[in-house]
Amino acid sequence: MRLLLPFLALVSLFANVESAYVKRSVPKGFVTTRGAEFQLDGSPFAFVGANSYWLPLLTSALDVDSTFRQMQSAGVKVLRTWGFNAINASELAGARQSGLTYYQVWNNNDWTLNDGPDGLQRLDHVIETAAKYDIKVILAFTNNWVGYGGLELYVDHIMPGASIHDVFYTDPRMIASYQRYVKTIVNRYKNSPTIFAWEMMNEARCLGDLPSSAGCSAQAGTLSKWYKQQSGFIRSLDAHHMITTGGEGHFNWKDPAFSSDYNFNGQAMSQVLVRLYLHLVFSQAGEDFDFDLTLPNVDFNTYHMYPQTWYPQLDFPGSNFSVESWGLFWIDAHAKAAKKANKPVILEEFGITGLGTSQKCVVRPKTNKTSQANKTKIYPSWVGRALDTKHGSIMPWQFGALGLKENGGNRLIKYADALIDGASPNDGFAIYKNQTAVWNVFTNAANVQAARSV
Repeated sequence: MRLLLPFLALVSLFANVESAYVKRSVPKGFVTTRGAEFQLDGSPFAFVGANSYWLPLLTSALDVDSTFRQMQSAGVKVLRTWGFNAINASELAGARQSGLTYYQVWNNNDWTLNDGPDGLQRLDHVIETAAKYDIKVILAFTNNWVGYGGLELYVDHIMPGASIHDVFYTDPRMIASYQRYVKTIVNRYKNSPTIFAWEMMNEARCLGDLPSSAGCSAQAGTLSKWYKQQSGFIRSLDAHHMITTGGEGHFNWKDPAFSSDYNFNGQAMSQVLVRLYLHLVFSQAGEDFDFDLTLPNVDFNTYHMYPQTWYPQLDFPGSNFSVESWGLFWIDAHAKAAKKANKPVILEEFGITGLGTSQKCVVRPKTNKTSQANKTKIYPSWVGRALDTKHGSIMPWQFGALGLKENGGNRLIKYADALIDGASPNDGFAIYKNQTAVWNVFTNAANVQAARSV
């Protein structure tokens, strides 16, 4: 696929980036990049990773250990989890009673840090246990969405009544508050080789659960400017660990052929997956994947893939739309962007729901219930293409652990997230070992990646 930027501007851009980028040496045990691949101690580091936002929410050290043991046995080399968990002061009593993990408590226009046994000490234990099992960790600093205390807590408390999502990216008070939290986390772990990378935000967009302003867009560069500012700030704190965006990988192409496709025109008018439920949000995403990949302190970029929920208006019985084919196209587009920028990219989240046998993923209108979604066919196709393109690594959403023991294996954590009969939270995307055919797709891929890491 053509990268649709004016040629001369593109040449100039890459010339400027090349002159600004200085290759860093890193201590032993730290992952870095060399061109479009990751390296660890001078050798290629290709991997299959795992997403588990719920891991720091576990109250049992034995269950944390069990989860990492299950990850290791599946060949997982990198875990991605939330480095944030924030609550309002009004939630504090309930959080203490339920054993909820929380790192920040918001009250009035500021937050206080909880570095106690139900706070950052739980994240400490996750990092320590990851090291025990030789698993690296990507930590995200905040969330575009409300789940577990995202950026809108900053908006609500620092600018009450603003009701505009994207003020977070430009308001100096919010930027300073975010940076204060980032500094807390970076300084806590910056000497640890267990950290794979710092992630500025999970799925940054102009809009979240609050609406966006008219001025936030990919064309205005709102998110790109924020990424540049924050990656520079993080680099000033930590010279060695990698930095990434955590974005979904939306493009800002100028090709008329893609002018009405929200994932390619910088607008992202779509149904998006929110971790707790599905609902319609029509928004400007504001990302410019190609440009963001060139930022000097962004070591690699990320993209996510949920065509089943991004295109509900196209995915119906009798439609020519294919979830599988669209995913292959999306993978190829990001692989080409990575090659052009000579940086790695990670397929950091992807998923479909259902375990059926048909070729297409059919979403029933109005209910968003998936019928006959073929993970056993589509996942091998997507994973195979990602492996063939060798543009980075893959991290399905999300890892499923079994045999968890806390509270008899049954505990409501928050929202609809719960342990049920010893199984970790399942939003419809969780992949458990007893789903043998799907599980094996990823364990086999992990074997391929391990063979490449020599």
